Amino acid sequence: ARIRELRETIEASLLPDAAAVDAGTLQAELTGTTTALRSLQGEEPLVHPVVDGQAVAEVVATWTGIPVGRMVSDEIKTILNLKDRLEERVVGQPHALEAIAQAIRTNRAGLTDPRKPVGVFMMVGTSGVGKTETALAVADLLYGGEQNLTTINMSEFKEEHKVSLLMGSPPGYVGYGEGGVLTEAVRRRPYSVVLLDEMEKAHPGVQDVFYQVFDKGNMKDGEGRDIDFRNTVIIMTSNAGTDTIAKLCADPDLMPEPEALTEALRPDLLKVFKPAFLGRCNIVTYYPLADDIMTLIVGLQLNRIARRVKSAYGVQFLVDDSVPAAIVARCKEVESGARNIENILNRTMLPELSAQILARLAEGGEVGQVQVGMGEGGTFRYNIG
Repeated sequence: ARIRELRETIEASLLPDAAAVDAGTLQAELTGTTTALRSLQGEEPLVHPVVDGQAVAEVVATWTGIPVGRMVSDEIKTILNLKDRLEERVVGQPHALEAIAQAIRTNRAGLTDPRKPVGVFMMVGTSGVGKTETALAVADLLYGGEQNLTTINMSEFKEEHKVSLLMGSPPGYVGYGEGGVLTEAVRRRPYSVVLLDEMEKAHPGVQDVFYQVFDKGNMKDGEGRDIDFRNTVIIMTSNAGTDTIAKLCADPDLMPEPEALTEALRPDLLKVFKPAFLGRCNIVTYYPLADDIMTLIVGLQLNRIARRVKSAYGVQFLVDDSVPAAIVARCKEVESGARNIENILNRTMLPELSAQILARLAEGGEVGQVQVGMGEGGTFRYNIG
């Protein structure tokens, strides 16, 4: 309402018989108020004061699935700072993030083959080291949100006859016209990240399907339509060579350089992937996470919980110093890396904490400051003020 009032006053002051007003002061106030409103609304405002480029971009994004607003507004800045932005979410893998950022920067500068996808990456590493989180972060930064990530579990394509499900059934076969798992997802969201999880578990025939995508940037679906992959980032994950990685990285002081680790893994990769397939991929290796990196990840997860508690109840969420160390110690009991951190928080800490909060509310009390510490037997102890 204030923005409309300021605009009407400024427009009225331009009329010949208008009363004298300080147009400069009004214009400065209008600019400041508009800036404050935009910061509050974020990137997806519900109401636009005027029909501008951002409003048009949102309509285009809704119709086509192409996140035009994010791509137009700050794409160049995002690409230049991509590694730093990725490191805000993925910890302990700077070499991998730099390799990904470098390939994407080269593509955005127009120096790569325009017929090929933005990037084709084979992420290799043990479980729970940040491969999937990297894909989520790339989708968020490049394409406007994690909803622009298509995840396909390749372990579902172990049999040769299931390979056609990726492109869709041909005419005369069951499922014709329903679209393929891969082609239909990319047809609906041509600007997106495609995550092919556990690629080594798929039938070797699946690799032949992707040669056309990697070389020409397109694939024909079951109905004969050309599906354009040129604006996608294709990320494949693999646990091949896990034993080799664990052996070479057992001593943090003697871990090989990323290039040397990649070469050491190549024999293991060639056991499950064809040389022609690997030659078309940018192989990115991930190191096992050290205890200090795991502690940082625990801190990131706890900060997310703190923001949720602050948003829901308006109170602080405090954690004793002993809690992160205890969570990291539990993660070392199983070989799932940082993935077990989320399991511990979601299956132990949060259910127990939520039960105490709901009990407090049921008694008619208020939720005060929340503090988490360690009790006897390695259990979590909660104190709700």
